[in-house]
Amino acid sequence: MVLLSHKNPNNSLMMAIESSCDETAIAIIDANKHIYANHIFSQTDLHQLYGGVVPEIAARSHLEIIHQLTAHTLAESNLSLQDIDTIAVTAGPGLVGGLMVGVNFAQTLAKILQIPCYGINHLEGHVLSVRLEHDIAFPYLVLLTSGGHCQILAVRGVGDYHLYGTTLDDAAGETFDKIAHLLGLSYPGGPAIEKEAKNAKNLIDLPRPLTDKANCDFSFSGLKSAIRRKILQADTLDVQQVCDISASLQQAVVDIFKHKLNHAIARFHDDFLEQKDSIKIPIALVGGVASNQFIRQNLHDFCAENNAELYCPSPKICTDNAAMIAWAALEQKMAGHTASTITIRPRWSIHQSQENLADVKHQKNHGVKHYA
Repeated sequence: MVLLSHKNPNNSLMMAIESSCDETAIAIIDANKHIYANHIFSQTDLHQLYGGVVPEIAARSHLEIIHQLTAHTLAESNLSLQDIDTIAVTAGPGLVGGLMVGVNFAQTLAKILQIPCYGINHLEGHVLSVRLEHDIAFPYLVLLTSGGHCQILAVRGVGDYHLYGTTLDDAAGETFDKIAHLLGLSYPGGPAIEKEAKNAKNLIDLPRPLTDKANCDFSFSGLKSAIRRKILQADTLDVQQVCDISASLQQAVVDIFKHKLNHAIARFHDDFLEQKDSIKIPIALVGGVASNQFIRQNLHDFCAENNAELYCPSPKICTDNAAMIAWAALEQKMAGHTASTITIRPRWSIHQSQENLADVKHQKNHGVKHYA
């Protein structure tokens, strides 16, 4: 079959590769937000036995599948490599072995095709993913919650992210995984916890760490420890107890999210808005935990009650995927950022210091509007 060229000088075709953890993902999208393909090869079965991701197994799996997955993605899109005019790849944060597989593959393709290659921060992919499917303008608030991260950020623009709060220990998704393992549920823990919680009859008393603090920081280790103690105190757990503990964990996480978003909303008003009640604050819920329907619905109701509007990517865009990496690169490209030398960064924050918001407040106080 002869593949016709789909190149359009006014509409970039971006191929992206995501391999930061335990999923190999390839996507092709364009600047008009059309997703030609967004394929994810999950390694869940490989890591199920261990209750978590084994880095060496993850890296080996990425290496084995990446060529085949790329060919499959191109074939489904009815495209050839010559149609692609830009490549993007996750350069961090993540597991170094998986990052190396993705970056080396992307850079090799870019060199052969003589096209630019953008190294993208995985967290930036999540933060901007909501704009791939929704018309959400800058600035907006983001609750980024996944297996490895839990942060609230103010997003002022592409590359302009300000940290309001982060986890001081465990992330919410990591907590779901660990409690699911203690309960004898499958990995990953989030979907398993959500499934069991639907059959709960009674909620048990659990702590809400740091909700006595007027800040946007999170802590989930105390919540995890409290559940672990309750599990150990029981001789055996019956099916109903598993359901009740699962629902209680979900509710505790939701309550913590609501408490911290209350403080974030107040800070966002102070930093960006001239009149407190003049407009609904856009809040994006992103990351793997954002695919939990119970959490989505509860935060949707919370926003409706607090003059805010919740935006969530579809579940497939919430979990690790390459479409969000492609979109983040397109956002950078459209903002005038050029591709540069890629450095693999297993640890890589995206936020800027809170002090950088001083210029925002100064301009706001002098009549410059920041909400577009």
